[in-house]
Amino acid sequence: MSRGISLTRRLTLPLAAARHQTRLFSAEAASHHSNKTQVYISRSNDPLLNLSVEHRLLQISPPESTILLLYVNSPCVVFGRNQNPWMELNLPRLAQIANRPKDIGWDDSAVRLVRRRSGGGTVFHDLGNVNFSVICPPQAFDRDKHAEMVVRALKSLGRPTTSVNKRHDIVIDVQVDGKPAGSTFKISGSAYKLTRLRSLHHGTCLLRSPNLSNISGMLRSPAEPFIKARGVDSVRSPVRNVDVDVEVFKDAVIREFGTMYGEFDLRTEFDTHALQDPKVKSGYEELQSRDWIYGQTPRFTFCTHPFEEDPRERPELPFDCKVHFEARHGVIERFGVGERQNFNQEQLISSSIQDVSDWQSRLSQAGLGSKDANQIGIWMNQVLGTEFTNIPSPATL
Repeated sequence: MSRGISLTRRLTLPLAAARHQTRLFSAEAASHHSNKTQVYISRSNDPLLNLSVEHRLLQISPPESTILLLYVNSPCVVFGRNQNPWMELNLPRLAQIANRPKDIGWDDSAVRLVRRRSGGGTVFHDLGNVNFSVICPPQAFDRDKHAEMVVRALKSLGRPTTSVNKRHDIVIDVQVDGKPAGSTFKISGSAYKLTRLRSLHHGTCLLRSPNLSNISGMLRSPAEPFIKARGVDSVRSPVRNVDVDVEVFKDAVIREFGTMYGEFDLRTEFDTHALQDPKVKSGYEELQSRDWIYGQTPRFTFCTHPFEEDPRERPELPFDCKVHFEARHGVIERFGVGERQNFNQEQLISSSIQDVSDWQSRLSQAGLGSKDANQIGIWMNQVLGTEFTNIPSPATL
């Protein structure tokens, strides 16, 4: 069982020694009114666990307290609460990585798809970047305040050209021979969640990601030209590693946090034992559910040809008829294929897009001729990433 014992660490105590003076995650300790300044370090690389502990802290930490949480995730694509995975992500690419990692030079068996509870855009995590999270009272919230804290940590590690830009991202100016090279790269993006009593700012910092060259390919959806969506669009920027060791970076951020808020009332490390907390476990189960990953998607329209609300030109298609559907929470509400008289759209109404295993067979069952069903179905399987959306979610820990 987890035990919650308040622990005070003077700032003069070396961090290497302080790591041994920790306690397992305890909701009782986290919520105790005396623990005004708390630091949490995850020893798990499971993104669902880390996000679930983070959410639990947002819910139960004292209203006047300030919390720092640091964690590193195994490879995953994390998108915002109000985003559309079919629009934001290259799902066929993720299926490739899952099925043939060695053939395409990937260094892990799969990339997990994660919808977080905060807003913002889509980001990629792996073992070469660190996620930082600060929870504080709403009146103390500022979108730049804790990004600047991370910048000071990076500057203390010999990265003097880092700064926070107008979009609240952390960027680095690349220099050659001591002179600015005129190139600015994003090394950290942030997302936020505000409640009546608490505010959350979390972000990720690219340190030594081995997958940097693969990121853009995962975040460019083949379906995007055909989707008109509500919700938040990601803003893409050139990215770069800052080339700092993960543990060294963590120590530097903790020091800066301590400089801002004083001695820690509680310092905690956690791993899968945090799932002993029923609320952490239920949060974990929700995040891995298909209803959350896909069913949270805001209403959107998919159309192969321009229409009044979305007059963009479309890429060339391997067929000549118009395909149009509307979906809400991933469930199809309307579906049409050109002027096909024998097509029964009712066969597709109320279907969840993520649960369609093969568009060829579904269109054929709805009465579409074999030629159209094959051409359109093969194309829809590809652009909508059917192969990936049919990969079962990993079991709960």
